[in-house]
Amino acid sequence: MIKKNALLLFFVIVKFVIQYQLVNPVYELHRDEFLHLDQGKHLAAGYLSVPPLSSWIAWIIAQLGNSAFWIRFFPALFGAITLVLVWKAMEELKAGTFALVAGAIGILFSALLRVNILFQPNSFDIMAWTFIYFCIVKYCNRAQNKWLWLAAIGFAFGILNKYNIAFQFLGLIPALILTKQRTVFLKPVFYAALLLALVIISPNIYWQYKNGFPVIHHMQELTSTQLVNVSRSHFLSEQLLYFIGSLFVLLAGFISIVFYKPFKRYLVLLYAFFFTMGIFLYFQAKGYYAIGLYPIFLSFGAVWFEGWTMAGWKKYVVRPLLLVIPLLLFIPFVKLAFPVKSPEEIVADSGKQQKMGLHRWEDGKDHPISQDFADMQGWKEMTAIVDSVYATLADKEHTLVRCDNYGQTGAINYYSKFPGINALSYNADYIFWFPKNIQWKNMIMVLDEDDDDPGRKAERPYFDSIYFAGKVNNEFAREKGTAVYVLTGATDTLTKIILQEVKEEQDQYQ
Repeated sequence: MIKKNALLLFFVIVKFVIQYQLVNPVYELHRDEFLHLDQGKHLAAGYLSVPPLSSWIAWIIAQLGNSAFWIRFFPALFGAITLVLVWKAMEELKAGTFALVAGAIGILFSALLRVNILFQPNSFDIMAWTFIYFCIVKYCNRAQNKWLWLAAIGFAFGILNKYNIAFQFLGLIPALILTKQRTVFLKPVFYAALLLALVIISPNIYWQYKNGFPVIHHMQELTSTQLVNVSRSHFLSEQLLYFIGSLFVLLAGFISIVFYKPFKRYLVLLYAFFFTMGIFLYFQAKGYYAIGLYPIFLSFGAVWFEGWTMAGWKKYVVRPLLLVIPLLLFIPFVKLAFPVKSPEEIVADSGKQQKMGLHRWEDGKDHPISQDFADMQGWKEMTAIVDSVYATLADKEHTLVRCDNYGQTGAINYYSKFPGINALSYNADYIFWFPKNIQWKNMIMVLDEDDDDPGRKAERPYFDSIYFAGKVNNEFAREKGTAVYVLTGATDTLTKIILQEVKEEQDQYQ
């Protein structure tokens, strides 16, 4: 046992070490990370686009110094916990050392390395899915009620992190009905556990109710602007990439549950997989939404392969291949799917990435670099422009920095050398964070490239002076062309107009 725990600790350490090597210093934080970090300054029971758990983690990051190290630490931590859960699931399945190592390598050299780079809800989401499936493995094997309680708690915190986990629940219900685990519906403890989950998530439910269920508005917007560009064939083809190095182990996991007698008691997991995949396909979900489905099946595949390769040539040929192939396939994928190369280097060798669809953005079009990488460019350049003009304004306390989108807003709040700058926007949660008792005298406007009023005709009646300060020139940034204007000497009417516009935006969610 000591030897196995030491081996597990080794893989966890390797996981952390690798995570910190996968981002070229030329890249900045991702636009989504900025929003989550600012949510940590405005703790609440919910937000327009996400549940509250990310904000709690952001608050902890702020207490630790708000550095990039800690921002990257927590997604890496959730990835490491996912590895531990798969390891413990394998132990429950009576795994030996080979199976444990094979399963750990399958998790380590997978899409999780990519997901665990960014401070987004996705890392915790995959961990929560894996935890719930782990609890089901334990319950199928031991029929102890505590695993129902733990699964319910895991589901509740999964909901507080990302609503995506509701699809796991929807897939599990018919799977339970079709298997002998249907007896769980006759147990009062099952409903008590569900009630506990409801109690845990109730503050967020009340927040949604109080604010007009903005999650519905967000899903409608997501469907019309992003999911509409996702094809079901592309969704399915992406699934092959997430654990490509351990694809045979994964397939063995699926097949062994059907044909390997000791695993048949876990058939509920396989049914849940297909039901959940069906739901994702119906709604044209993004491919990465389904990553949480896979880790638990690596446990079954690794244990089955261990038994199948116990002796003879299989032990000396198949086993080494299962351990080496994930690493060999991962090495070329590093340069293709991870931000280790500069944008210039990516463009110089973009053929492979474009063929794999890695440069296709949410708009359904191909671009020079992937959208995630483009979302990690140009923020410091933009903030430097804002800071240069903000420094010249005498009345900083009554200066509003207003941006077009949440990425611009959060980036300025994070990178600015002025702690009290407090950029705001009519976009995302920032619409609820405008101060009410203030009279603005100046405004720094940060506007998208497609701004239809470069002459600032709309604002001229309300200011004494308006001038263009600069724009983002980074050709690889999604924010390329973002312009900064400085407007000074505002009339009293300006504040009234801004607050009226803020109220109109807020009313959309009431």
